[in-house]
Amino acid sequence: MSDLEPNKLRKQYLDIKRRYPNEILLFRLGDFYETFDDDAQLVARELELVLTSRPNMYKADGVRVPMAGIPHHALESYLARLIAKGYHVAICEQVGADEKGFFRREVVRVVTPGTVTEPNLLEAGRNNYLAALAVSEGRAGLAHADITTGDFAVTTLPAPNPWPALRHELMRLRPAELLLPEGVQHPALADLNIPCTPLPGWKFDPGKARAVLLEHFGVSSLAGFGLEHSPLATAACAAIVQYVRETQPAALNLLTRLSTYSLDAFMLLDPATRRNLELTETLRGGEVRGSLLGVLDQTVTAMGARLLRQWVNQPLLDPARINERLDRVAAFHTQGVLRAEVRAALKPLHDLERLTNRILGLTANPRDLVALRETLAALPALKERLKSGDSNLQSLISNLDTCADVLELLQTAIADEPPAVLGKPGIIRAGYSEELDGVISASSHAREWIAGLEKAEKERTGIKSLKVGYNKVFGYYLEISRGQSDKAPENYIRKQTLVNAERFITPELKEYETLVLNAEERILEIETRLFKDLCRQIGAHAGRLLTTARTVAQLDVLAALAEAAARNGYVRPQLADEPVLEIRDGRHPVVEQFLPAGRRFVPNDIVFEPGECVRVITGPNMSGKSTYLRQAALVVLMAQMGSFVPAASARLGVFDRIFTRIGAQDEIAAGQSTFMVEMVETANILHNATARSLLVLDEIGRGTSTYDGLSLAWAIVEHIHNHPKLKAKTLFATHYHELTDLAAVLPGVRNYNVAVAEEGDHVVFLHRIVPGGADRSYGIHVAQLAGLPRSVIARAQEILAQLEASGGRAVKREPIAAAQMALFPETSPLLDELLALDLNALTPMEALSKLFEWQARFGKSA
Repeated sequence: MSDLEPNKLRKQYLDIKRRYPNEILLFRLGDFYETFDDDAQLVARELELVLTSRPNMYKADGVRVPMAGIPHHALESYLARLIAKGYHVAICEQVGADEKGFFRREVVRVVTPGTVTEPNLLEAGRNNYLAALAVSEGRAGLAHADITTGDFAVTTLPAPNPWPALRHELMRLRPAELLLPEGVQHPALADLNIPCTPLPGWKFDPGKARAVLLEHFGVSSLAGFGLEHSPLATAACAAIVQYVRETQPAALNLLTRLSTYSLDAFMLLDPATRRNLELTETLRGGEVRGSLLGVLDQTVTAMGARLLRQWVNQPLLDPARINERLDRVAAFHTQGVLRAEVRAALKPLHDLERLTNRILGLTANPRDLVALRETLAALPALKERLKSGDSNLQSLISNLDTCADVLELLQTAIADEPPAVLGKPGIIRAGYSEELDGVISASSHAREWIAGLEKAEKERTGIKSLKVGYNKVFGYYLEISRGQSDKAPENYIRKQTLVNAERFITPELKEYETLVLNAEERILEIETRLFKDLCRQIGAHAGRLLTTARTVAQLDVLAALAEAAARNGYVRPQLADEPVLEIRDGRHPVVEQFLPAGRRFVPNDIVFEPGECVRVITGPNMSGKSTYLRQAALVVLMAQMGSFVPAASARLGVFDRIFTRIGAQDEIAAGQSTFMVEMVETANILHNATARSLLVLDEIGRGTSTYDGLSLAWAIVEHIHNHPKLKAKTLFATHYHELTDLAAVLPGVRNYNVAVAEEGDHVVFLHRIVPGGADRSYGIHVAQLAGLPRSVIARAQEILAQLEASGGRAVKREPIAAAQMALFPETSPLLDELLALDLNALTPMEALSKLFEWQARFGKSA
């Protein structure tokens, strides 16, 4: 019996599928992974495969079983596409045949978006988070873990309404997968495009969760993790541990540390602000290039790239921690030679975090251990170079464990250039294992003995026709021609008689044959065992390796921020205890990098006077208002993440939040118009901002009628200025020139505008923000620059003149205006001549001649 027997194969598949009803089951059949039934139809649709059926395999109703398969060697590419779409995949392998030749099969692993470990399926510079949410009666706990790096953290979300904070945190983390109890749904989760995996509610039970974590960490109390009185945070952590145990059990070895954090320690950034400021990706295209991260990311290691993304997404609120980062960036910034040498030393380092994970999970290959060896070998020189650096770096250096014992083990055990995968000889270095060396030596000696046997036996027996041969049936043999076979020595044992020859064996030859034939299999078995034992030995030092990896990541980020500062002319910001905003000659860090050749970014001051809280900024489109607003927010954010800033100088208070309301955007799927989205975001700002917040508001009220919009904008400025618990630093850009009147009645309001130079009919935007209000918007000029037809521009200018002359009353459309767009004027000799032509009597040649005549008459040559 074999796999060709369809009934038994079908039963085997159904038995396994029952255990994995929610996963796509990739069922190994020879050189393919096959899917059946509903899985086949789904896979065929998502991967654009041909849907077939298995011969002689039928369902209970007699219908042939649908089937779609992928080649086993292309698994990763297809798996990546399924995981990216949020599917879970169970990989079922052949694990051996029974006595009748029928293959047994088992699911060897389950891959989900949050539990991917394959390097080819991961983005090197981004964490792949698995998150879990536990909720109960207006409270919530949110945990997240990256099983490829060992990051594991949890927070408790504020009551009684945790959903806004949850939404903000999920937008920051962008987890690949979110675990939550069955039945939990909320609009805050609806549009985040995060694959959600419902789990039975009992997996979030606080009592069971506590037991799960105590067992996992091997402790008697959760107080050391800050979870002793946080049942929902505990439940979220336990959900992750249980899920990883079911899908990637080996990865649990990496989740050895758990940190508890508070949202109060970091600047909270809502989704609109992250989007509007383009922190990690652009609004159009979602590309890193063109974002703040794209400018700052001068890192040279994957570990550093991931950490920098975390810093950009999570600015600090503690001045001491911010200054500690700034001190370290300054150490690299002021010592250019040190920075260059450290960056050069970091560049060849491999991804120590993810290497450690693969070694712990016993999924590493020989080249991974070579990469680890190369990384550890480079660390002593890095550490030595840092010792002569700034004192602010010394605390980091103390955490840079070079793991010399692990390096020595790798240098002793792994060959210089091992094969890329297990299953090929040459992994283990000679001298590491007496057992392996003995097998290799015996095999080598046996091959040499067999190679010299023919010559030796010819000399010993005097039989010139004697030769040594080999075939798969009999193995090695001695062959003698029929005419000399009677001279065969007594120790020759006749094995086969041919027409012209006799074949013999000897006990000694069979002994050496056994050594040769079994040697390769034996070598592979020993090397595989030794390799896995090496991984276990190295895995015992995972804590030290991860500490070093995190230190390397910090050094990389600090040096990268210093490099960006040196390249782009950034300065160290000064933190103030009071809520000040003083930026001299500030610049937009991204815009200045993408200006056309020959153009220079025009810097601007953003200096709030004592008592000033709202700055009303008027001026035309395309003049730089939005850039001015955004650069203020980005300078503040960069400072609080620990970076130098694009300015001549900056003195800043620590802001608790940055809010932005910029740009027109609708959410049709949610039934919200552009104006509704604008008002929802504005409401969020007014309800949640504090006196320590920075508000960036652009064109509030423009999505409705002029008077409605003006009224709303006016009331919003008054609210920010007058509310006793608000008075936040606010940059308010607007086209409503009427708002400049507020400065006369509200002492905390100041007017600024974008300077414009007019030369006749030409307008030049100077991109300088100066005190005072603007009295014109120059929108028609911008439309002209955009390429609107000249007739539209001319007509718009006429209408504008009439509106200004009439005080904004409706414009009457004169008859002459209606005729402006006519093809020909009302009277024209050319028109008269054209109308007089008898087209029916005109030949093509005459018509062409007439056209030439008209063209010549109006001064044009043919």
